[in-house]
Amino acid sequence: MAWNEPGGNRNDNDPWGTGGGRGGNDQGPPDLDEALKKGLDKLNRMLGGKGGRSGGSGGSSSGGGGFGAILALIAIIGLGYVVFQSFYTVDEQERAVVLRFGEFSRTEEPGLRFKVPLIDDVTKVRVTNVRTAESSGQMLTQDENLVTVDLQVQYRVGDAKAYVLNIRDSNQALAFATDSALRHEVGSSTLDGVLTEGRAELAVRVEQRLQSFLRDYGAGLEIVRVNVESTQPPPAVQDAFREVQRAREDEQQVKEEAETYRNKVVPEARGQAQRMIEEANAYKEEVIERANGETARFLAMLEVYQMSPEVTRERMYLQALEGVLSSTSKVLVDTQSSGNMMYLPLDRLTQGRISSNSGSTSSGSKPDISTLTDQVIQELRGRQDTGIRRSR
Repeated sequence: MAWNEPGGNRNDNDPWGTGGGRGGNDQGPPDLDEALKKGLDKLNRMLGGKGGRSGGSGGSSSGGGGFGAILALIAIIGLGYVVFQSFYTVDEQERAVVLRFGEFSRTEEPGLRFKVPLIDDVTKVRVTNVRTAESSGQMLTQDENLVTVDLQVQYRVGDAKAYVLNIRDSNQALAFATDSALRHEVGSSTLDGVLTEGRAELAVRVEQRLQSFLRDYGAGLEIVRVNVESTQPPPAVQDAFREVQRAREDEQQVKEEAETYRNKVVPEARGQAQRMIEEANAYKEEVIERANGETARFLAMLEVYQMSPEVTRERMYLQALEGVLSSTSKVLVDTQSSGNMMYLPLDRLTQGRISSNSGSTSSGSKPDISTLTDQVIQELRGRQDTGIRRSR
């Protein structure tokens, strides 16, 4: 039979162990309302009240204990909230600016930090992140030409206190300062400088001026880098400027070619000049040495001449004749029969012999010596006979 079957008999098979009623050995789970009531009574006694009693006059006492328990619960929740709000964490990439009653108190470094709830106000600022701002616009150059400049600024927070307290809107302040610095520097430059080789220098000048502006404003921002992304003339005149740019490129190309030619020709000319100088120095040394040698030879000959003038003079005469006659093809023969000197044109005789034998011999062959000797002897005999006849 089921444990909860109707009847007057007590069923000890109640799964909760309570039998048919609430009396006896109560081994089942406690009643939720009763457990809550007991907990409130204990809390009320802890706060100085009296625990509630069942029956009769215990109703008013139970109501006062419930109100005290609610107040205690609110106090515990408030205390937990205060403790939870008293501690905060500052990340490694952040700095915390603490304001107490709206006035600057301190700047906290990374770590677990404490604050007074409802009194201290904490603002966390990322100081390591590099941020980017862009600026673009048309402006006048120094030579009164319009140019469009696109600029990119990379910056980060350098002073967390100044960043939080001095500037209401840091992005707007940075945009105004960037535009002011850019227009100032472009207005001090020519159009050619902005469009061509002056772009890098323009970026450096804008960076320096922008950092000076932010330092004067006390913005707490630090400029990392300024990049001039593009500089171009207005669309209406871009074609003309492109033509000018191409002409400049051609000019630069011609200059580079001329420079290359100069680098090739100038060293060669310097080498030739140095070679001529070396040859001239060598010739000078040769002439000087030859003159010194001739001077020494002349002095030696003079010394010998002073010792024996006649012998020296005769010897010098013979040496001179030997030097002159050794380079000629003529032969002079002194005959005993007369005082006249016989002249034999051996060069003509040799040329006649060579021309007669040109058909049979080559151009590089020498004439026959025996034939030439016979002709000379015959010529001598003929002239000797002629001289004897004239003497008779």
